[in-house]
Amino acid sequence: MNMKRISVSVSNDLVFDNRVSKTCKSLVDCGLSVHLIGRVFNRNSKSLNRNYDCKRLYIHFRKNAIYYAELNTKLFFHLLFTKQDILWANDLDTLLPNWLVAKLKRKPLIFDSHEHFTQVPELKENPFAKKVWKWVEKVCIKDCKAVFTVCNPIKDYFKQEYGKDSLIVRNIPSKNAITEENISAADKENLLVWQGAVNVERGLEELCEAMKYVDARLVIMGEGDIKSDLENKIQQWGLSDKVSFLGKLPFEQMMEQTKKAKLAISIDKDTNGNYAISLPNKIFEYIDAAVPVLVSPLQETKTIVEKYETGVFIRSYDAKELGKQISELLSDNDKLDLIAENCRKAATELCWENEEEKIFETIKRLE
Repeated sequence: MNMKRISVSVSNDLVFDNRVSKTCKSLVDCGLSVHLIGRVFNRNSKSLNRNYDCKRLYIHFRKNAIYYAELNTKLFFHLLFTKQDILWANDLDTLLPNWLVAKLKRKPLIFDSHEHFTQVPELKENPFAKKVWKWVEKVCIKDCKAVFTVCNPIKDYFKQEYGKDSLIVRNIPSKNAITEENISAADKENLLVWQGAVNVERGLEELCEAMKYVDARLVIMGEGDIKSDLENKIQQWGLSDKVSFLGKLPFEQMMEQTKKAKLAISIDKDTNGNYAISLPNKIFEYIDAAVPVLVSPLQETKTIVEKYETGVFIRSYDAKELGKQISELLSDNDKLDLIAENCRKAATELCWENEEEKIFETIKRLE
């Protein structure tokens, strides 16, 4: 009997997307033949070693409408001329070509929404682009055979806006990512870590400035639109010996860096609709690394941190006050050890192996 084929689409270069990697592994475990499609800007991009087929479409343009036009056009024709029994679109920027091919071939379509795409800060000053993506969402989502998302507010949004039920599959690391080390805070250096996109409205500007008032080092792992501006400011402030950028790292390397930290940071602001309801991946990654987190009390994040007591909420975005709070935490080793122990307990429950059961059930229903 031939295995059913599933085409999985995403708009990145696949190397650093740990959620999509976990999803594909789960789909393989479902007995499906997986064909993962991403994009690449540089033909010399890092190679992939996966137990399923991967294809990266070469994209000439790197931003704005022309980038999305090229990506969606190439993705449409690639999907059209490859065989699949199921289509899986990750995020709104791959949904339209998958929807068109699903219609033409009469195949089931699954939509996996990792964020509230139409509320991202990059669209705040571009109402036309926002209307286009809203139209794509409205047209396509009603025909999806299944919809996954990462948190309750987005699930509620899809239900209220389109009458569409969805399932929550949070982006939580697998059990094998849980740290087995138990190093006391007193034996760690004053090291802070930040994981994730280096973009606006994430509190990074204030965090970097706060390092003026903190006797510690900050390591930032990620790329984004404001990285070069931050690097310039750090030089101007004379903080080059305190703040370093490591860029995007493969998941395992990133976690090795995080485990060394005494305190982890996640201080996204509620100044846009996407961040206000987000549940950042790094919250769970910090838990797996057994590192306490200083976190903004956003709706979904607050629920996790309060339930499992895995962090402390930020008091202020004022750089001096933020620096004072960080210094207080770094000096309280007993408190940090207690929070780290809570992280270790929470990690046994918060794992991908529990989340993927919803994927198994959905695939079984489509067979």
